[in-house]
Amino acid sequence: MKRRIASIDIMRGLVIVLMLIDHVRERFYLHMQVSDPMDVNSTDPALFFTRLSAHICAPTFVFLTGLSAWLYAHPSSGNQRSASGFLFKRGLFLVLLEVTLVNFSWAGSFGTFWLQVIWVIGLSMIALSVLVMLPRWLIGAIGFAIVFGHNLLTPITFQPGEFGYSLWTILHDRGFLLDTEALRIKISYPLLPWIGVIALGYFAGPLYGRAVDAITRRKTLIGLGLGCLVLLLLLRGFNFYGETLPWETGATATQTVMSFLNFTKYPPSLDFLLLTLGIAFLLLAWFEPRKNAVLDALEVFGSAPMFFYLLHLYVLLILYQIVIALFGPNHGDLFGVDHIGWVWLISAALIIVMYFPTRAFSRFKHSTDLWWVKYF
Repeated sequence: MKRRIASIDIMRGLVIVLMLIDHVRERFYLHMQVSDPMDVNSTDPALFFTRLSAHICAPTFVFLTGLSAWLYAHPSSGNQRSASGFLFKRGLFLVLLEVTLVNFSWAGSFGTFWLQVIWVIGLSMIALSVLVMLPRWLIGAIGFAIVFGHNLLTPITFQPGEFGYSLWTILHDRGFLLDTEALRIKISYPLLPWIGVIALGYFAGPLYGRAVDAITRRKTLIGLGLGCLVLLLLLRGFNFYGETLPWETGATATQTVMSFLNFTKYPPSLDFLLLTLGIAFLLLAWFEPRKNAVLDALEVFGSAPMFFYLLHLYVLLILYQIVIALFGPNHGDLFGVDHIGWVWLISAALIIVMYFPTRAFSRFKHSTDLWWVKYF
């Protein structure tokens, strides 16, 4: 059985739980939709911070995907291998999942194709499959340049029909790649910044190599986390660079905090990534020496993330269809709960229910030699 790193699985498990809460919100609280960035004047603070908590999910997943690619290429046995082929094939597999099982799970039919986080992780893996042929220092330099520099590209825009619109929609600007009566394709996650994040994850891989002891790794992660957050305070505090939406003093202290933390996700601004990855680094450091029942459960979720991802989407689809059949819509064409607290309660119940099949699949995944299982 391949040795797994508990703190990484715990971190994945935590963001999976936060992702579940956000997806429950999209199923049962969609009548209280939020924009990107959010409107702090009209968004209830409880809804704002619920949505904000989910921001950590995509950056952490993509960063850890890059880090895991380095670990794949440098196994504990010491026999190095190329990660290029695995990254390319798994990236294609994720893109296929996005346009089939994932898309179907949101509406129970194929209408508009929403190319979201699984799509962008898949394409980022394909990009990394090429980047890993370069020296590691150059991969890191490319990652830093993209993450810290892509906000400079914000003024560049293209209108539908203009030359360059399709490529720029995929790389940087969220929008419809195709919008016809026969077929609609919406790019929800522009690709370019995520290539930077996955490259930085690969660059950081040696932190979990045999040559780095746990104390040194924790100190480095704490330094990285605090460094990200201090830089965020400086850039955001002076509205200098890193976010297109400046923060403003609100009518209340809470609104002022909300404005300060209100970052663009599509595509992720530098400030968005500094906040989320900074928190992720600190949590990775904190999780490493700790073991308890809650962290053990998170480790189970994080050890089979793709299985949990697909499972929770279809559980939510079926549950929503049952509720609609029993009670009908109560907010226009939608059924929704009347308070964000219900979102958290539903999520807690689903976490308990889905723990057991996830644990069973995790044990199967890590004990079988079937080649296709490794893609989950």
